Amino acid sequence: LGAMGAAEPLRSVLWVKQQRCAVSLDPARALLRWWRSPGPGAGDPGADACSVPVSEIITVEETDVNGKQYSSGKWQKMERPYAFTVHRVRRARRHRWRWAQVTFWCADEQVHQLWLQTLRELLEKLTSRPKHLLVFVNPLGGKGHGRRVYERKVAPLFALASITAEIIVTERANHAKESLYELNIDKYDGIVCVGGDGMFSEVLHGLVGRTQRDAGVDQNHPRAALVPSPLRIGIIPAGSTDCVCYSTVGTNDAETSALHIILGDSLSMDVSSVHHGGTLLRYFVSLLGYGFYGDLIKDSEKKRWMGLVRYDFSGLKTFLSHHCYEGTVSFLPAQHAVGSPRDRKPCRAGCFVCRQSRQQLEEEQKRSLYGLESTEEVEEWKVICGQFLAINATNMSCACPRSPRGLSPAAHLGDGSSDLILIRKCSRFNFLRFLVRHTNQGDQFDFTFVEVYRVKKFQFVSKTAGDEDSSVEGRGKKRFGQLCSDHPPCSCAASSSSWNCDGEVLNSSAVEVRVHCQLVRLFARGIEEPPRREWHS
Repeated sequence: LGAMGAAEPLRSVLWVKQQRCAVSLDPARALLRWWRSPGPGAGDPGADACSVPVSEIITVEETDVNGKQYSSGKWQKMERPYAFTVHRVRRARRHRWRWAQVTFWCADEQVHQLWLQTLRELLEKLTSRPKHLLVFVNPLGGKGHGRRVYERKVAPLFALASITAEIIVTERANHAKESLYELNIDKYDGIVCVGGDGMFSEVLHGLVGRTQRDAGVDQNHPRAALVPSPLRIGIIPAGSTDCVCYSTVGTNDAETSALHIILGDSLSMDVSSVHHGGTLLRYFVSLLGYGFYGDLIKDSEKKRWMGLVRYDFSGLKTFLSHHCYEGTVSFLPAQHAVGSPRDRKPCRAGCFVCRQSRQQLEEEQKRSLYGLESTEEVEEWKVICGQFLAINATNMSCACPRSPRGLSPAAHLGDGSSDLILIRKCSRFNFLRFLVRHTNQGDQFDFTFVEVYRVKKFQFVSKTAGDEDSSVEGRGKKRFGQLCSDHPPCSCAASSSSWNCDGEVLNSSAVEVRVHCQLVRLFARGIEEPPRREWHS
């Protein structure tokens, strides 16, 4: 047994699964390791050594050995064995995490107590872990399994980690949003939603709105500087698509998400605001879609009685309708952003692009604040007018099980920008080719009728809305003149579409959109790159 100094490793010979093992704990590296050591002494770790970071230990418990069958075999040499169990995270395939445990045995009570005390002291230093959570459960989301998912897969893990939770089962639309405006949320360490993307959006609107109200910020002002909330949001996936969870964790698995919450992971994420005429319409974090995706969601809302199959039915119907819409898109390129939508560099845990982009955006804002650089009014906006089958803005990849790479595979979660994708009028066959690319490894932007830009703000006005109210378009013309592309008129052009705003319908065809860099934080760490070598159980 090594002496335990301020940052001196602790090493002992213990028993694991009736095998003699050397076990070491390095406080400086915060790493617990163990390996088989059949001979005298501890020996050096071999290829079969197991390890787990202290940050991924859920809890450590003293194991009750009463009633254990240790009187025969390897345990017969121990007069009275002592044991402690380490509950930890084990990585499984496809970004899934699993709860695992390993029990260490020894004959010396002092050694046993030293290990317990040392591990518990290290865990107590992990102050980012939540202790008290507010949980909203949507009993109707997805296939209606929200309550069962929480009770069977999440609640036992929270109890193991000594997390207390106040549970609210939602009874109506906007129940969670209204509750977040009314409750004293200062006593919680985070908000958890059990449901799909709609449930997350409701919690997002409640938390962001409550934070702005408390800070005295007018959300209806398109250029208001929104205040980030100190509370993190956890997502337990129990919906139909779970796009936000899939894009931030890499899987839509309830146990995985619960473990991210328990460990206190933190991931900052952009939020975009959608305004019309000086009024906030909604926020979105994944997709704002006009044309194809707007028509799809609007039609599917009329067919809720069909269940989840309504999305497939409405998708086919919308595809066959093949409507295109005439309008003008004006956008402000995200000059601060590192990378581009087609660089094939996806957002991953500890993302350099997000970190560097935020730093450059903050420097840009400081220069503008002190008058060292031109302000937004004279920045170089781009204007494109024409007829479009779809206009999509994505703050994240929008990956999901059906589209593992998403609508924009290289979109980043926290770089303060959105990928604006314009799909011009084309044949049904070409549009089908574009849609199919979302399900494979092909470059979905490699078409002559598809354009993609990384932007921090954009505006859109349809031709019909522009004829009635040209406030947004007029402002664009005043700034930089009309720079329309020369495309022939479309015989199938419809009057106007709707917006699909994270699964909710917006009927305003003239909108103003702005990205708010890293406005909210999730209990997540981003999608991890596959490890070179999995940790053993």
